[in-house]
Amino acid sequence: PEITDDWICPVEAKEELLDECETIWKQMEECQSKLMLLGTETLLKSNAKLSLLMMQVKALTAEYYQWQKRSPELISSNPDVLLTLGKEELQKVMNDLEMVLSTVQSRNKQLEEDLKREQQWHEEQEQILDALNGIEEETKIQVEQLPPKSLNEAFYELQSKMLKLKMYKEELLNALGDFLGEHFPLPEKDRSAKKKIICFVRFLNLILFIFQMLINKLMSTPHEPYITISDAFWPPYIELLLRYGIALRHPEDPNRMRLEAFH
Repeated sequence: PEITDDWICPVEAKEELLDECETIWKQMEECQSKLMLLGTETLLKSNAKLSLLMMQVKALTAEYYQWQKRSPELISSNPDVLLTLGKEELQKVMNDLEMVLSTVQSRNKQLEEDLKREQQWHEEQEQILDALNGIEEETKIQVEQLPPKSLNEAFYELQSKMLKLKMYKEELLNALGDFLGEHFPLPEKDRSAKKKIICFVRFLNLILFIFQMLINKLMSTPHEPYITISDAFWPPYIELLLRYGIALRHPEDPNRMRLEAFH
C-alpha cells in the first residue's frame, strides 16, 4: 500500500509511547546511580595505564556477552505506534531509494549519450575506412593496368611537378621575405637571399610568440590581462598587432598591452 503523509498517530498511542520512554529513562538513571555507588577500583601507581586498559577490556567483554544474550525488544506493543514507526521507516527507505533511482537514471542517460557519440564516431571512422579502401583498390587496379613505360613516365612527371613546386615555394618565400623586409624588417641589417627566407619564418615565430603570451596572460589572470612591452619585442610587430585590433594598449601606460576581448 502507498504511504500517505496525511496519516496521524492517535493521541493515546503517542501518550503510551511517551510513558514507556519515561519508564526506560528512569531505569537508565537507576542503573547510572548504582554504577556511581560501586565506585572504581584502585589502580597501581607502577602500571596505572595497563590496569586501566585491562579494566576497559573486562567492561567491554561483559557488555559484549550481555548484548549477545539480549534479544531485540519492541518499543511498544501498541499496533498504532508500531504502524506509525513502520510508516516513518518505510518513508525514509522510499526517499533513499528515490534518490538512488534518480542518480542511476541520470547516470544511464549520460551513458546513453556517450554511447550514441561513440557509435556515431565509429560509423564515421568506418565510412572513412571504406572510402580509403576503395581508393586503394582503384589505385591498385590503375597501377596494374599501366605498362612499365607509363609507370616511368608518371614517375618522371611527378618528379617534375615536385621540382616546380619547390621552385614556386622558393619564389613565394623570397617574395614574402622582400615584403616583410620592407614593412617589418628584422633587427639585423643583412639583406641576403637566405635572410629574406628566414625573415618570413622569424616574423611568424615572433608574432605567434607575442600572441601566445597575450593569450596565456588573459587566461591566467583575466582581471589583469596586460603584459609589459620589453626590448625583446620588435616595434613593427607590436604596431601590427595594435593596428589591426588584435591587441590594445593600456589607457594609462603605453608600455603595456593586452589581447582584444573578442568574446
